[in-house]
Amino acid sequence: MSLQARLESLKQRHAGVDARITDEDRRPRPDDDSLSRLKLEKLRLKEEMERIRTRQ
Repeated sequence: MSLQARLESLKQRHAGVDARITDEDRRPRPDDDSLSRLKLEKLRLKEEMERIRTRQ
């Protein structure tokens, strides 16, 4: 997989996680543990995208 393809894949996953965070946050009683895990995953994806961008 090329770096550009990997970056696009990460962007899609990042957007998906962001949507899941929004959905969970809008629930009447959001699950704080789930939100924490999702936010951590989103941060990891962002950091990996940044690493790829700096290599290009």
